[in-house]
Amino acid sequence: MIPRLRPNGSIPLPAVGFFQRLIEAGFDGDLESGAASRTVFSTDNSIYQIEPTGILFPRGVEDLQITAAVLSEPAFREITVAPRGGGTGTNGQSLTSGIVVDCSRHMNSILEIDPIRRIARVQAGVIKDQLNQALKPYGLFFAPELSTSNRATIGGMVSTDACGQGSCLYGKTSNHVLGLRIVLADGSDWWSRPLDEAALEEIVAREDRVGEIHRTVDRIAREKRDRIAEIFPKLNRYMTGYDLAHIRRSDGRFDLNAILCGSEGTLAMIAEAELNLLPIPAHAALINIRYGDFNTALEDARTLVALNVASVETVDEKVLGLARGDIVWTGIARFFPDDAGRTTNGINIAEVLADDEAELERKLAEVTAALATGANARHLGYTIARDHADVEAIWSMRKRAVGLLGNVDGPVRPVAFVEDTAVPPENLAAYIREFRALLDGAGLSYGMFGHVDAGVLHVRPALDLTRDDHVRLVREVSDAVVALTRRYGGVLWGEHGKGVRSEYVPEFFGDLYPSLQEIKRAFDPENRLNPGKIASPSGQALLKIDEVPLRGDIDRIIGNEIRAAFDNAAYCNGNGACFDFDKTSPMCPSYKATRDRRFSPKGRAALMREWLRLLAEKGIDPRQEAKRLRQSVPLARFARRVFNSLNPQNRDDFSHEVRASMDTCLACKACAGQCPVKVSVPAFRSKFLELYYGRYLRPLKDPLVAAIETTLPLVHRIRPAYNLVVGTRAGRMMMRVAGLTSLPRLPRISLAKEAARLGVPLATPRRIETLSPHEREKSVIFVADAFTAYFDPEVAVAAIGLARKMGLSPFLAASHVNGKALHVHGYLGRFEAAAGRTAHYLQRLDDAGVALVGLDPSMTLAFRSEYKGILKATILLPQEWLVANLGRLAASPSAIKGRSFRLMSHCTERTNAPASIAQWKRVFGSLGIDLQAAETGCCGMAGTFGHEARNRPISERLYAMSWKREIDAAGDTDSLMATGYSCRSQVKEIDNKRLPHPFQVIDKIISENPDISQADVA
Repeated sequence: MIPRLRPNGSIPLPAVGFFQRLIEAGFDGDLESGAASRTVFSTDNSIYQIEPTGILFPRGVEDLQITAAVLSEPAFREITVAPRGGGTGTNGQSLTSGIVVDCSRHMNSILEIDPIRRIARVQAGVIKDQLNQALKPYGLFFAPELSTSNRATIGGMVSTDACGQGSCLYGKTSNHVLGLRIVLADGSDWWSRPLDEAALEEIVAREDRVGEIHRTVDRIAREKRDRIAEIFPKLNRYMTGYDLAHIRRSDGRFDLNAILCGSEGTLAMIAEAELNLLPIPAHAALINIRYGDFNTALEDARTLVALNVASVETVDEKVLGLARGDIVWTGIARFFPDDAGRTTNGINIAEVLADDEAELERKLAEVTAALATGANARHLGYTIARDHADVEAIWSMRKRAVGLLGNVDGPVRPVAFVEDTAVPPENLAAYIREFRALLDGAGLSYGMFGHVDAGVLHVRPALDLTRDDHVRLVREVSDAVVALTRRYGGVLWGEHGKGVRSEYVPEFFGDLYPSLQEIKRAFDPENRLNPGKIASPSGQALLKIDEVPLRGDIDRIIGNEIRAAFDNAAYCNGNGACFDFDKTSPMCPSYKATRDRRFSPKGRAALMREWLRLLAEKGIDPRQEAKRLRQSVPLARFARRVFNSLNPQNRDDFSHEVRASMDTCLACKACAGQCPVKVSVPAFRSKFLELYYGRYLRPLKDPLVAAIETTLPLVHRIRPAYNLVVGTRAGRMMMRVAGLTSLPRLPRISLAKEAARLGVPLATPRRIETLSPHEREKSVIFVADAFTAYFDPEVAVAAIGLARKMGLSPFLAASHVNGKALHVHGYLGRFEAAAGRTAHYLQRLDDAGVALVGLDPSMTLAFRSEYKGILKATILLPQEWLVANLGRLAASPSAIKGRSFRLMSHCTERTNAPASIAQWKRVFGSLGIDLQAAETGCCGMAGTFGHEARNRPISERLYAMSWKREIDAAGDTDSLMATGYSCRSQVKEIDNKRLPHPFQVIDKIISENPDISQADVA
């Protein structure tokens, strides 16, 4: 039995009083100081880990003002704050031991869109893709591109002056900022906009903090103009943060925003931003060029830039290899074909933009002609992507490159600390050769990609920061890269900000560094805003890369064996792909519904990692504890669980906070499929729950849900009584007491009786083994899960009818326990026993050479994940089986005339079987149907999740986000289908509509295949 766990840290007394004083002062947002929140906010996408004292989630600018005002009170003079955006910084920009201010939860409104003036005004917590989604109907977009655009906040983009692909054309965030509403350290609320001389004179005459700031910045800009011109490099990726070179705009106006953009929260808290918008390019295409080596790709990139393409991105062989195993590859593989006998070790992606198709084709012809001639013909080949969806899919692969570098096995993994250097583009190829030699000399592996048109290189050396020799390499490599970058006329921080790397600021800024200190002092005299970053007042030090706590310090305590045993929880690198704002994206539903980062894969992984650390410090191996738990006497264990559950001393057990985060997980496995690092929350959640409930009592619903597969046959025998319970108010109230709700009724139809009536035999190993080879080839075994078999048996009946129309002999697998419910709720001992029996049965059937086909995607895919290592057989998804038998399908034209067909896929299917939608389209395409795939997120049911009373509000909120719209929009001639049983159940529960399974639709529209003889049918 695991012990009670208490976090090491405690909240300093001034901070406790600070939170209380905020409430008294009228702070309207959320305040969190629990161990779970502090753990989740202690990391970002960097190698560092600093636990904050607490987190504030303001609701508006008034809350920011209250925060600053309370901080100014004498009792709280020692408290510091650090604003935080999407939390994906690669250099610890928002990490602090003070108070985190996070605007993403509540301050996420688009306040104004003016399509005539092409201006948008947004709150700091608005996500970049969220803004562009709202701008699309106007034909406009916010231009700065970045790989984290689906979770990066505008406030965070401003704070790091973010940019990425296409920056040569569109510039950086600062190039599109028209105004910033900021809250200063003294609580002043100020709109910073470009000023002409008259307006500037008026402001510098003020006797307040605003006047002091403008006086200081204006004086430095005038007095140091020549020195600024000498020191600041003439790069597309110029030095951001306190950008002295651009205080005076090209039109002569004074622009304080040049100082604020890239200042990383060290000068002010950003509340709102007024942004410049651009027209969406009318036409776009990508030329995807393959090379035998990375250096050739780099050198060729300069030729492409000279052809005036919009942007050029280069990717090396390591990133490309990882992309091939990623969820996005299925949709783009045809654009990166294999070359016979030649390996692709680098690619260039060249973007071409145009106002009309004729211009696009002319530009493409110019580039491809250049590629085919003379010295330029050094590539292996190229493809062109013209379709918008294809272009977006390829860019998605490139965006995921950073995260993909973390998708490797073992403790040595690529990490960020020198990953965004920028040099003049003409120097890039030579610079990279020396950079690679530097890393090769240190014996490090790495992956590289970059914005070669802008001279920016992204590289992550692979290190294990639990090893002392690798920790030392952070300093050695950083110092060497700084020297190399300066020699080539570049900067260390070309894109991702300074953060902990601020120790190099004095070296790059030289004798201008005291000017940065002056600016910091004018904005923040007491050094309370994100101290230690970019500039510190005289006498106070900047952070140093080897003096800030590392994640590896925690990982060293856990140990590599334990880290490897818990499904990548400890290897989450903070990339934050699970923070995707898009309601139609599968990952992560619980975060989308709550906006609480604890309830995300990143949050749960952080909590699991901390839980493992606390166990390790007590000498506990959770694997051994699980074994002992399964061998213990249940009655004795129950008595101890009762005592622990009632004992008030256990109230502060950290395990409770971990369990609270796990409770909201839908176990949809979107993280396992979509996370670049493949963090699998359902897998480590089950291991946690087994141990947690080995110490504490389970809720009443757990044993009921866990036993559902074994009790359903018995319940079906008393179907009227069961339906009375779930169909009456009194019965539903009784179920809610047990923690269950929205339970489906059992239909009159019985699959067993229907199978008997239709003459469909059970697939026993002996019966299948007696079939001749020809009979086995013409047979199919449908593996009906308990939920489909008892609650939606018509799906199995349709599958039987369809198989016969296809000239096949159908069998039904015998009743079996899949065990998914057992696994989800942490009954791992019982799951292993049940899965062993089921695997033995299914393996014997598979060994006979007959196709096994599941009906529900989630239950079927459990045989590939939860059964991994105990079942060699592949249970096919319906579409996989149908694609292999397209020649047996023939539609009846009258059945499809005048109808549209739309598919709503299960989340697990979309993310863990990425080819599924394309396969369904092939199936329906063979029937003459142009199948449309609905863009939906999670329906909210997710197996048993939506049937649990505590989860029902989240479940219904998720349904309303994307599924409700699709259901309401369907007309009389629209045929909507849903592959998942739980999805169909949710639609029936909320909208009282019955969606068919694709098997049912295909069975109705397919005709008897005249090419199949009756002998084949028999």
